[in-house]
Amino acid sequence: MNNAFSKAMDFRHACKVFDDTKKIDDDAMKYILEAGRKSPSSFGMEAWKFLVITNEALKETLKPLCWNQMQITSCSHLVVVLAGIDSVKVQSGEVEKRFKRRQMSQENLDFYMSIYANHLKDILSSDENIYAWTAKQCYIALANMMTAAAYLEIDSCPIEGFEKEKVETVLGLDTSKYQVAALVPFGYRLNEQPEQLRLPFEDIVSYIK
Repeated sequence: MNNAFSKAMDFRHACKVFDDTKKIDDDAMKYILEAGRKSPSSFGMEAWKFLVITNEALKETLKPLCWNQMQITSCSHLVVVLAGIDSVKVQSGEVEKRFKRRQMSQENLDFYMSIYANHLKDILSSDENIYAWTAKQCYIALANMMTAAAYLEIDSCPIEGFEKEKVETVLGLDTSKYQVAALVPFGYRLNEQPEQLRLPFEDIVSYIK
């Protein structure tokens, strides 16, 4: 089946060199960010935030903290994906607010709050555990943003290689509220796309009937 989505998946690759003379326009960047915003999250908590960096001096400061990867400075827009920490805690009040968006009865609200608190008891016991949970969800938003970009023939490269605490310090983050999950630069490729290498379908997929 060959359609716009499969073409986007074929187009997308981890772009290592961006053309720093080409910039993404505002409408295209909003389209990409909306794909992240509309992504699914556990219990619908949306425990993430996207920092969009176009400041060249700040990108230069971040580059050595990201293993000197040239994508950090050559990209058009650098998006830092933050994992929410405080907002998913029951005592923050945000959990109740987000459940209330569904306009449920008080009885149902109490039920969902109880399910949430009980099922996530261990996860919510420390900021470290919360980060492990919310950062994992951030990758859903990250993947959707990269695919949305590819649909527009805009390149990207997911980056996990960075010094987390130093990046958070440079960005002035209150890490009790947000912590860095990943970075993803967006822009336009300078070089031709290399061959896409993937394991065969049969090696990856097994059906259980």
